[in-house]
Amino acid sequence: MSTTPAPVEAATPLHEHGPSIEEIEQSAVHFRARFDLLKAEVQKFIVGQDDIVEHVITAMIAGGHVLLEGVPGLGKTMLVRSIASALSLNFQRIQFTPDLMPADLIGTNVLIDDGKGHPRFEFSQGPIFCNMLLGDEINRATPKTQSALLEAMQERTVTVAGQTRVLAEPFFVLATQNPLEMEGTYPLPEAQLDRFFFKLRVPYPTSAQFESILDRTTERSSPVLQPVFAGDDLVFMGDFARGVPIAPSVRQRVVEVIMATHPETELASAEVKKYVRYGASPRAGQALILAAKIRAVREGRFHVATEDIFAFAEAVLRHRVMLSFEAQADGITIEQLLANSFKELRQRWEK
Repeated sequence: MSTTPAPVEAATPLHEHGPSIEEIEQSAVHFRARFDLLKAEVQKFIVGQDDIVEHVITAMIAGGHVLLEGVPGLGKTMLVRSIASALSLNFQRIQFTPDLMPADLIGTNVLIDDGKGHPRFEFSQGPIFCNMLLGDEINRATPKTQSALLEAMQERTVTVAGQTRVLAEPFFVLATQNPLEMEGTYPLPEAQLDRFFFKLRVPYPTSAQFESILDRTTERSSPVLQPVFAGDDLVFMGDFARGVPIAPSVRQRVVEVIMATHPETELASAEVKKYVRYGASPRAGQALILAAKIRAVREGRFHVATEDIFAFAEAVLRHRVMLSFEAQADGITIEQLLANSFKELRQRWEK
């Protein structure tokens, strides 16, 4: 039986006339309680990875998709399965392989014979028609199949044979991928990467976490996750977070963070000018502000601070900033480049 709490009632922007201050504060308390409830349920099975879990939940509340990268065996798939188990959502899993075709993902028209000599085409839905789609090892499929997700991830629709079909609401893609250095992988198209809200790197567990993982997975009994959330809860929380105001000066800092990744701008550092082929898109700014608003509510504030922005800047930008071949030759990583860019921006703002 679901233990889903009552939906958040405040969807009106905080700066507009609507709910009273007391109602807004009560909704914020419910917001934090729901977030922590979902996180705690997932962590019954997932050991450590607190930041990863928080980032995934944040992205889902914002209505975004997440790409998880790491070597096999780090629990990426189990993390997504655990979140699905804690949510009352229709869940589908697809194992991406080199022979997977777009029709295997989105569906196709099938010729049906009614037995009376009147054949007709009938659409057979693919697994993409769900609330939460786990794309396991997404970069083992060919770019043609990977691109089949583009329309669904952006428009929440699927077009087959000229007919557009609307996907369920909410709809999330949580994809896992192996590092590109591993054999049998294909790089994701840049347009598809841009549609992921976050790209998260899953780290190897510490010794203590590894011991805890062994303890939980090698005994007769294992934790059982219960659904504590419904899709409506995520939608209401997303609406509430969007109402958190952001000062023009803070919004301008978001713009500067994004523009500093473009080598042709005056905000770009010498390192960016040398090693970046092209910078982040406007989607990066949208994701950064939405994630920052959600963090502000979790921190008990009704305004976005600069620290809220930098808490998610790396996860938002690491897959949207394309490095040059020279960066690869010099051993420059995207994380190093972004850290240096952020440091230079902070120094500029402090002057």
